[in-house]
Amino acid sequence: MTGQRDRWAELTGGQAGEEYARRFARLAASGHDVHGEATFCTALLRPGARVLDAGCGTGRIAIRLAELGHHCTGVDVDSSMLAVARRDAPAQDWMLGDLARLDTLGLATDFDLVLAAGNVIPLLAPGTGAAVVGQLAAVLRPGGILVTGMGLDAAHLPLDEAPMTLVEFDGWTTRAGLVLRRRYATWSGDPYNDGGGYAVSVHARPAA
Repeated sequence: MTGQRDRWAELTGGQAGEEYARRFARLAASGHDVHGEATFCTALLRPGARVLDAGCGTGRIAIRLAELGHHCTGVDVDSSMLAVARRDAPAQDWMLGDLARLDTLGLATDFDLVLAAGNVIPLLAPGTGAAVVGQLAAVLRPGGILVTGMGLDAAHLPLDEAPMTLVEFDGWTTRAGLVLRRRYATWSGDPYNDGGGYAVSVHARPAA
């Protein structure tokens, strides 16, 4: 662990797992599509791909990706969220860990896709963004992709203001050896326009 609390922990006290799961259950029951991220990622993957869900929370996306035939590992620092994931999908691989110290978990370095959805990047501990992006890039195979979704303003974040900009984020990915391939405004693939409040980005590790 880094010893510094992430913004998610500051907001929730690390006890949000059950309420977070109930929130998405209510959305699903009301007819909302709660699998947009998984659908987006599957369109980028070959069958049976290896996926790391970084900041997996209650496992909603990783469980859906596994249902679609992919091999998913979930990592999160919030034990209350992981407790829900382990209950709902006990056979899947769930790991408690700090994304800034991903290299201490003994993960393979051949993932086809690493996903950081749900505002994982903006809610990291202050000052750890570049280190986390470097850790995520390091477990990608050559040609593998990093997919991120993040709010860029208060309307799309549980914060008063965004702690970072896309320019800063792209700087972190460049330093990690990744190249921006595509950027969208939604998980449905709507085009992103400069100044938008939400961005879904696809960065790639160049093939060897």
